[in-house]
Order: sequence, then C-alpha cells, then structure tokens
Amino acid sequence: MAFPPAQGARIPWKAVPENVREAVESGLGSRVEESVTQPGGFSPGVAARLCLEDGRRVFVKAVGSEPNPDSPEFHRSEARVAAALPPDTPAPKFLFAHDDGDWVALVFEDVDGHEPEMPWRRDELERVLAALTDLSQALTPAPIDAPPLTERYGEMFQGWRLLAAETPMGLDHWAAGRLDVLAELEAGWEDASAGDTLLHADIRADNILLTEERVVFVDWPHVSLGAPWVDLLAFLPSVGMQAGPKPWEVFDDHPVARGAAKEDVDAVLAALAGFFVQRSMLAPPPGLPTLREFQRAQGAESLAWLRRRVES
Repeated sequence: MAFPPAQGARIPWKAVPENVREAVESGLGSRVEESVTQPGGFSPGVAARLCLEDGRRVFVKAVGSEPNPDSPEFHRSEARVAAALPPDTPAPKFLFAHDDGDWVALVFEDVDGHEPEMPWRRDELERVLAALTDLSQALTPAPIDAPPLTERYGEMFQGWRLLAAETPMGLDHWAAGRLDVLAELEAGWEDASAGDTLLHADIRADNILLTEERVVFVDWPHVSLGAPWVDLLAFLPSVGMQAGPKPWEVFDDHPVARGAAKEDVDAVLAALAGFFVQRSMLAPPPGLPTLREFQRAQGAESLAWLRRRVES
C-alpha cells in the first residue's frame, strides 16, 4: 500500500562541503569510514549513519541554506533543545554541533533501531502510544524553557480563516459549505491548547525509532508548551493516513486524552485540519517536493475526524 513519502531531497555525506565534514571528524576524533543515508524526514540536507575508523557509529544531520534557506535555523533550534533536554528524555544523546553560519551539522549517538513499519503494525503502534503517555508524564511540567504553542504556530494555524477569505477551487465540499463555522471554531485554539507540557510538536512515524527496549523520539526543533494531549492529537492523522486505525478509534480512550474538554479538542483539531488543508494548496517549498502531498493526506484524515466530532 502506498503512502505519501515523508522525504526531502536528501544528499549524501560526501556532498557536504569538505570543511564541514572535516569539522565533524575533528569533533569526533576519528575519520568517517562509511556513511549510510537515512531517507525518512523532510530536511533537504544530509541525514546519515556514519561508521568511524575507530569502530564507533554516530548519526549526523547537516544542512546549508541551499536549496531551502529556512532549514539551517531548524537545525540550530534543534541543537539548543537537544543540549538542554534531560538525560532521561527518550531522545538520542546529543554529542555536538558545528555551525559555520551557512551549514549546520548536528551529531548524535546512533540509535540501534528502526522506524515503525508501514502500514502500521498494531504491536508497534501500541508501543508508541504507550510511549506517548510516558513522554507526556516526563515532560509535565516542562523541564526546559520553550515558547508556547501559540507563539510558534500562531501565524500558521489560521487555515480556515485564510480559506474563508479566498474560497479556493478544489476545497472539500463539506468544508467549503462551512468555512465561516470552521474559521470560528479554529479561532479558539490558542486558549484551548494552553498547558505546561513540553510538546515535541512534530511526532510522526519518520520521527520515531523503535529499539528492542524503548521508543525514541527524534527531531526536536519545534518544542512548545501546551496541553498534554496535543502531541497525541497531532500524531493520529498521520497514523490514519498510513493505514493505521482512525484517530477517533484511539484518541478518546488514550490516557493522555482523558479529561480533555470536548470543545478544546474540537478547536485544536479544527486548527490542525485547517493548517494541513490550506498548506497543501501551496507550492512545495524549495527542497521539499513531497511535503504538500503529505500535508494533503493528513488534512483529509484530520477533516474526517473533525466532521465526525462536530456532527456527533
């Protein structure tokens, strides 16, 4: 079964500028003997497992300002977060960063694990859902400083309001007939999402590694403060898209979601659905050719879930 790929325009380790590769090797104290590109994720740079001459293995991600000028800042943000996360956070151990003002390289321990199998296997999904409970408990209250979710996503979570002003062609028929209602519902998401949990804010299958003993969440540049159930809510449309259970089959019975007010969940879900639907209609960003189709598919799942909730 085919799914929209979570892939950017990856480049091989040897395509990284020589001075950046030398800086990474200097920081590691050993030369790179072999590199294996990891395809998952949307960064248009390098994501590779490196085997070193001294026998160690590490994971490196590196990106420059071409083709996407926004990508280096995401890596800089992740470096700050990775350096501050408590050691017991289920995230890869951060070793060091190199930043020359254009290229940013992050070096982590190599996690001996794999991404969840697609389509989703029930046993692997259950492991991830249990890990989300543990993650929420470990990161409430937030152990590090982070901006509120509303500060990080306030400008982006206005999808229905933007669409109401434009009324574009090709919009889902049910949504097109309710743009004003959806825009009003979406407008309440900021208060609805408030909380003191440190959210990963970008959990998807390609940001998860499964080892024999644990579930590891990778790629932390978007951390935000919000309600403890927001990461679960934002994760489930991608699960449905990738042939897992539908979001409503999971959310209401999950421990993280218990006690969440219906009106709050509806508002945040409306904002998420509006974001995916509106963004999917834009041109692809440089170096991220598959992003819009990935958003479109999540938008369809989010909208189906929202329709089910508001019509129940």
